[in-house]
Parts: sequence; C-alpha cells; structure tokens
Amino acid sequence: MGRIERLIGAAASLVEFHLLRFWRSWVAALLVFALASAAWLILFSAPPGFVSGTIVTIERGTTAPEIARQLADAGIVRHAVLLREALRISGTGDRIPAGAYRFGEPLSLFAVALRLAEGRYGLPPFRVTFTEGMTVREMAERTSAAFPEITVAEFISAAQPYEGYLFPDTYTFTPADDSQTVVSALRANFVTKTKELEEQFVASSHSRADLITMASLIEREAHREDERRMISGILWNRIERGMPLQVDAVFGYIYGRTTYSPSFADLAVDSPYNTYKYRGLPPGPISNPGLSAIEAALNPTPTSALFYLTGRDGVTRYAATYEQHLANQRRYLP
Repeated sequence: MGRIERLIGAAASLVEFHLLRFWRSWVAALLVFALASAAWLILFSAPPGFVSGTIVTIERGTTAPEIARQLADAGIVRHAVLLREALRISGTGDRIPAGAYRFGEPLSLFAVALRLAEGRYGLPPFRVTFTEGMTVREMAERTSAAFPEITVAEFISAAQPYEGYLFPDTYTFTPADDSQTVVSALRANFVTKTKELEEQFVASSHSRADLITMASLIEREAHREDERRMISGILWNRIERGMPLQVDAVFGYIYGRTTYSPSFADLAVDSPYNTYKYRGLPPGPISNPGLSAIEAALNPTPTSALFYLTGRDGVTRYAATYEQHLANQRRYLP
C-alpha cells in the first residue's frame, strides 16, 4: 500500500473514531442548526401568502405598534410583535414617514423595518398637471385619480377656501404627500408666480380679491390673450355702469358642470354667483386662473363695448349697444 493510500485510510479512521465517540455532539449541533434555520424562517422571513405589489398606506400619526399590525395584516411580515421590536431597537420608534409603501417582493422582517425607517416607498413620484381655469372640484378629481388615497371630498375640504388662489401648473409629489401638502404647494406657487405682478396689484383701483375673481371669470370666458383683455374691458365697463355682468360661465360653477350653456331656469337660480340675477362680481372666484387671465384683469383693453358673444364659427364679436348685440346674435348664433 502506498503512502497516499495509508494517509487516506488514517483520515477515514480518525473521522470514524470522532463520529463514534462524539455522535451525540454532532447530532446536537445539527439539531441546533435545524432549529435556528426553522426559527429564522418562521420568525423573520416573509409570510408564505405574500402578494407582490401590495401597497400599504401609513397615515400621519400612526404609532409603531399600529404600523406593525397593519403590515402583518397585509401579509408583509409574519409577526407584528417582532416588527415592532425591530423598529424599537433601531431607534425609529413612531417616527416613520407617512405615505404609501409598495412591496414588490418578499422581504425579511429587518429589510421591512429598514425601508420603513428610511421612508423608501417603492413608488415613483406622481406628476399632476392642473390646467388654467380648473375649479377646486376639477382639481380634486384629477388629484384623486393620481393619488388613490386622497378622496375628492378630502381634497375639496382642504382646497375650497382657496378657490382662485391655487396656481395651475405641473407638480411632482411623493407618495407621502396628502391633500394638505398638495394644496399648500399650489398656494405657494400662486404667491411665487404672481409676485411679478405685485406693483400692478398695488397700483390698481380694484382690490386684489376683485382682480382674482375677475380673472377667474375671464379664464372661463376667453381662450386667447387678445380676447381676454377685451372681455376684461367689457366686464369692468359693465360694473362701472351698474349693469349685471351676465357671464354664462358662472352656471358651470354653480352646478358643478364643465359645460355651462344656461337654460331659462338657470338664469333665475337664486345663487350669489348668478351674475344675471345679482349685479357686480360674484362673491369669489369661479376657477383658478393662470397668469394671462390675471394680467388681463389688471390690464383691460380700453373699449366702449358692453356686450360680447362667441359665434358658431368660434369667433368672438363685440357690441357697444344692445341693438348691435341682438344683430350679432341673429347673424352668428344658431
């Protein structure tokens, strides 16, 4: 027998000797390993019923125990108690960023705790565009479509006091943002964008509130800049003469419609926004105007006209007298 064969034989005998002599220790070690693996699997791995793409929304003010239970109920972690302890040990406590968290793949309990602590939502930022002339109601519908967790009613409640002062623009929000955050961003942008007009506001003979209300009417009544300034001149003329404004766009606001061709019944509705029934400006804005409409309210075109209409060809005609206005109606309206 060669030297190598003798060495192999000796090693095999040594292993056999240790297995025979210390078999209880080997069995105990394997048992401990098996139990530790099972404990890790049971305690710290994702539940077997995990559903990829699950979204869990954490509201502001939710405590760590409540969040732990929420994630356990959603099948993200196996045990709420262990997640709560992991958050406590990490020092996160109740300081978990609110928002919607998306879980695309199973994670260990510690990985879940880390994502919560760092506010990693797993969702892309939301981009929302609000166009000029949108009302709070229309903004609410668009916001709710982009943020399923924000209801139309919730947004309207937060935004309604600021109708007219929510600047139409494209915004980017995170899943942590709520209706108050969105409204605050729109209000702040209004202040920023209108700052360049501050001197004109101060120099105007009209109050800022009246100018924004007028701009909201203009925004819904005209689409081109030259039309806006001309209609601005006409509406200010009517106010100076004590004439009712007779703006059709208010009926869309009164009835919550996007179209506003008023019926005879509409003209008689008892609403402070009915500019056929009540003289002067309505009590507040009927939309959220852009800069062009605000500038038109500040800088009306000097004119003697008191009437305007948009014909079936899409062209706006103006008239200085009611007789001329009636002639335009007969010629250009259906």
